[in-house]
Amino acid sequence: MLLERPTQLLIILMIEAAVGYPQILYRSVLHPVVWIGNLIAALETRWNSGSAVKRRLAGCALLATLVLVAGGSGFAFERASQTWPLAIIATLLVGTTMLAQRSLHEHVAAVLRPLESGDLESARAAVARIVGRDTGTLDAEGISTAAIESLSESFCDGIVAPAFWFLVAGLPGLFICKAINTADSMVGHRDERHRAFGWAVARADDLVNLLPARVAGLLICIAGFGGWRTMWRDAPLHASPNGGWPEAAMAGVLARQLGGPVSYDGEPALRTSLGVGPRPDTGSLRAALGIYWRACLLLWLIVASVAWLS
Repeated sequence: MLLERPTQLLIILMIEAAVGYPQILYRSVLHPVVWIGNLIAALETRWNSGSAVKRRLAGCALLATLVLVAGGSGFAFERASQTWPLAIIATLLVGTTMLAQRSLHEHVAAVLRPLESGDLESARAAVARIVGRDTGTLDAEGISTAAIESLSESFCDGIVAPAFWFLVAGLPGLFICKAINTADSMVGHRDERHRAFGWAVARADDLVNLLPARVAGLLICIAGFGGWRTMWRDAPLHASPNGGWPEAAMAGVLARQLGGPVSYDGEPALRTSLGVGPRPDTGSLRAALGIYWRACLLLWLIVASVAWLS
């Protein structure tokens, strides 16, 4: 292989931050995550039926299928890059599709712009694209809270975790990470339909994000020059074993309170609050975006250091 893995990752991070995933490519061949999602949806339709035991076994089969398909695809790309040097370009370009630095910024900035102009309806519509909670009645504070929480958690799911698994296991690790994360977002719910079927992918997602979530929290604290005490104290209070680390870190850095009650499909969900202080406002959301980009740059520096040492 012409380039060591840390060097590849650094190039991937830089390319993705600069250009993202071109819309013309999306319209012609779709995003790889869409392909994964289509496979998950098809298998869920066919396999998610019967008793709870049958559904859980079917969910395990879904997880095994995703690992084989995603891991095998990543392995094929890596083999090609080892035997055909020009294929390293394809490897780098494919790697950029599995990271979300630019797209995450664009989605959150799309919430911030109408908020700053006082257009709550447009802000609600924008935040509804990145969160699963009910957004129809959210005020400016509720919209800001939702966007900051999504930004914080997605920093782990969409950037730190894929980067971590690329360093550990190359493209197979990166592809498997994204496949599991996508499956968790689609079927890893605790509702009646998905509780048994999504159990395996939900547990796998917890495992995949175990270390990356804590790294993401540390990067946010370093980028924001604080938040350590809030992160260590409040992260374990989150319903997710991993989601609380970046969210509590961001709450601590901003000195704002995240979490708290929300509703999903009209049903209230009582969530523990993270951090102390007032609820986030529009200025908090803008500050969170700045912290996010500094944390991304810190990740680049870490990867560059590993590349230099290797």
